[in-house]
Amino acid sequence: MTDSVKKPYVIGIDLGGTNTAFGIVDEKGNVVAQNSIKTQQYPDLNDYMAALSGAIKALIEESKVGIANINGIGIGAPNANYYTGNIEHAANLPWKGIVPFAKLLSEATGLPVSLTNDANAAAIGEATYGVAKGMKDFIMITLGTGVGSGIYCNGKLLYGSDGNAGELGHVVVRRNGRQCGCGNKGCLECYTSATGIVRTAREFLANDKTTPTLLRNYKEEEITGKIITDCARQGDKMANDIFVETGTILGEALADFVKFSSPEAIVLFGGLSQAGDLIHVPTAKAMNDNLMPVFKGKVKLLQSSLIGANAAILGASALAWEL
Repeated sequence: MTDSVKKPYVIGIDLGGTNTAFGIVDEKGNVVAQNSIKTQQYPDLNDYMAALSGAIKALIEESKVGIANINGIGIGAPNANYYTGNIEHAANLPWKGIVPFAKLLSEATGLPVSLTNDANAAAIGEATYGVAKGMKDFIMITLGTGVGSGIYCNGKLLYGSDGNAGELGHVVVRRNGRQCGCGNKGCLECYTSATGIVRTAREFLANDKTTPTLLRNYKEEEITGKIITDCARQGDKMANDIFVETGTILGEALADFVKFSSPEAIVLFGGLSQAGDLIHVPTAKAMNDNLMPVFKGKVKLLQSSLIGANAAILGASALAWEL
């Protein structure tokens, strides 16, 4: 679709294992209306599609945007394949196997639909609306429950031969290290995700029974990334040391990632990145310490500007401008 006939609004859908959030977005990146449904409430795919398409149509009507002004729908989802429009074997969604999601939603809404995995959607959103706008080469790293990535090369998102490129969260950073859900051991995700930093905290507590720490005020199963962050911000030494270890592992990995695509910047996105300097400072130090001389001083480490509940909707919506 050419710019001359492009319609003024798109819809972005952030499909998660718990909730499906969606919104109508204008060309400036404003979310003009939004809503959500509970993903897990619909174990039957047909029921889910009916609920989602009905809620989308209702939102269009309530917002008075009009379906004729919607360019299309973009979706960010786990295990989503841009080439096929399918969600393939997603562990945390209620529908198993290969789901022709884009085709089904397009049929239900009458709108063109494009989907990609959630990390790629975040990268597209950053390139369209965020700190990477105007950049042709950057890497997006999402630090959430897992670690995902989206890689821009020469102004285009890298999908690979089968749509599955960019699994940097499953690059092994500690050979024979922690067991990962993907089946490998020692993946980056095991150390620098929200769940990874909790595993690190538990190891610190198990290995050091004497150092005073606010973390001992919580039961082991209660500790979360947010609690570690709160303790670190109160000056807790162990919590700060946990962030230093996490950032060091992340920074070392980022220095390796730079070697294959020579990005202008690496952008951090997601819950753990919201810890600010606690994660940014040790990550930047380790990355810069481990860069090859040819790359030193050339690669920026940036925080995503797509902050808050709308970030994932914006990221997904950016896909729909290409329809």
